Amino acid sequence: MRRYLPVVALSLLTLVPGTAGASTRVYVRIGPPAPIVETRVVAPGPHHVWIAGYHRWDGRAYVWVPGRWELPPSAYHAWVPGHWAQSHHGYYWVDGHWRR
Repeated sequence: MRRYLPVVALSLLTLVPGTAGASTRVYVRIGPPAPIVETRVVAPGPHHVWIAGYHRWDGRAYVWVPGRWELPPSAYHAWVPGHWAQSHHGYYWVDGHWRR
């Protein structure tokens, strides 16, 4: 007989093989809330790129991480935002990254 933990409190840890070795993916059974509409402050410089805020999972609940301005690494110019994706295991976070 299987035992199940409460849906809200449960997150599953699964090892997912990657190209550079194994990485950890956390699955959350409840979907993230709608993004918060943020007001951007003036960019600190002409080459800064806005990185929008997002909800992260802290093990019990979603927590808002505010957006920020960043300078891209050399040879990169665009930020691909992170996002929550869904699979049959639940929701999981896909990190944002810099694109050339």
